[in-house]
Amino acid sequence: MSARRSTQARRARRAATRGRSRVEAAWREFAASFARAGMVPPVEPGLAAVEAAEGSAVVLLAPRQALTFTGKCRLRCLYGAVRLLGFAVGSHQPALPVFSPATHCSLTLEALPAERPPAADLRQLRAAARAALRAHRVRRQARVKVMARFSPECAVVLLEHLDTPVTRFLLSHPPLSRLFEPQKKEESSFTSEDAVLASVGIVKCSPERGLLVSESMGLALEELIQACCEEDEGVPVVLVCGPKNTGKSTFNRYLINLLLNRLPSVEYMECDIGQTEFTPPGCVSLSSVTEPVLGPPFTHQQTPRKMVYYGQTSCEQDTERYLDVVKYVFSSYKKEVPLVINTMGWVKGEGLLLLIDTIRLLSPTHIVQMDVYDWKAMAPLTPEYVHLTPGLYTKGKQQAKCKQLGADGGESWKASEGEGGASAPEYKLLYVHPEFPRAGVAGEARVHSGILRDMSMLGYLGQLQAPDIGAVLPLHCLAPYQVPFSAVALRVIHTDVAPTNIMYAVNASWVGLCRIPDEIRQLNKRDGIRE
Repeated sequence: MSARRSTQARRARRAATRGRSRVEAAWREFAASFARAGMVPPVEPGLAAVEAAEGSAVVLLAPRQALTFTGKCRLRCLYGAVRLLGFAVGSHQPALPVFSPATHCSLTLEALPAERPPAADLRQLRAAARAALRAHRVRRQARVKVMARFSPECAVVLLEHLDTPVTRFLLSHPPLSRLFEPQKKEESSFTSEDAVLASVGIVKCSPERGLLVSESMGLALEELIQACCEEDEGVPVVLVCGPKNTGKSTFNRYLINLLLNRLPSVEYMECDIGQTEFTPPGCVSLSSVTEPVLGPPFTHQQTPRKMVYYGQTSCEQDTERYLDVVKYVFSSYKKEVPLVINTMGWVKGEGLLLLIDTIRLLSPTHIVQMDVYDWKAMAPLTPEYVHLTPGLYTKGKQQAKCKQLGADGGESWKASEGEGGASAPEYKLLYVHPEFPRAGVAGEARVHSGILRDMSMLGYLGQLQAPDIGAVLPLHCLAPYQVPFSAVALRVIHTDVAPTNIMYAVNASWVGLCRIPDEIRQLNKRDGIRE
């Protein structure tokens, strides 16, 4: 274990060193641009952050200069362009809420490089930047400081204090009151720029705390973006799988944001009922994503296009019902835009067999398999491997041959005659090796999964708070959703409960209020089944 940790630490340090060298080179070019423009170059590559007004700051970033931070703010790009978790933000876009809590990987704001404009346009560009600062009511003193360090290749962003009903609700709970503060203070001198950023609500932290994009991850993202934009072989369906704590959720957010740079929307199917992205835990859902994902799940709970309440955060006790739910939700996908599918981290034993069933059911065009170099938790899911290996409810090629010889093989919900003899599935396997600290080490996640589920639920309930800034209302002060008792049927999903005890089971418990779809009602009515 110690050798694995030291190897990962060395990789992280090498990646950080490479990043610093690129930044230093970019800074030297940035400083040289001052001299070419007839200006005095800055002395050191420090962060240029000045107070724009009460609760807001202007930050000037040289090309490829980055700011890794913890906290929350509203971000608007006034000049140039910046990138945040893969999403490119330009001056033409509206302000975006950004959330970087201490429970997750810190976000990094990076200035995107720009081509140097002709010398004749320099005056116009300076005028445009100055006009943008005035338009957003940046104080004159702050404008002077920013323009003194301005260069046409830089990026200028406005950061504003952010307060939402959801964050107010979460922060009102004592265990989460320091959610957006660094868990460990870093040893560094507190500068005036740090004070400016703190007034907005963010704290600068070490680049090592940000996302480290490994070489394999970069190559996989590049290939997926190309496939999704060209659509030469149809609309891609990307399934992401791997053990727990290997960065599947972060990879998905990064991929979605990269796609939204080029496409108006992306479909996202959640098959991990224990760590859901856009809904409360215990749900399988299909969502249409049109806005960048710049925070953890509790910050962007939304109404999906299709959702089924499975009712548990693990499917080990009823895998067949889980596959039924996945199949039902997937049927709503219309194959008009790319689909990203998230899967569970349960990839051992029956969990791997269930994953094979899921792959056969959803027929992805690309599979992203995440694992660390020195900890092979699962075999490579090549098309040949999936073709030959039996799942929990589907048959591999070899098993189908045994059936022809007279072996007893009962039909399942998915299996059909001749299924095992079909050709191997056609998809591209992309193997990603994450290099962030503690990757793939069981039990060393930044925060326990149960706490993350609680935060997602609180984020969902936080939407009930009033939009205006005021006191947080406890749940018992909110008007409940009421339905006639005669119009509902109570059922405990995971076990059998005697009718006389059903109210004891419901008391003080989360209850999913589900609706029977009209098509199911019609089928039941046709078959004479009482609801």
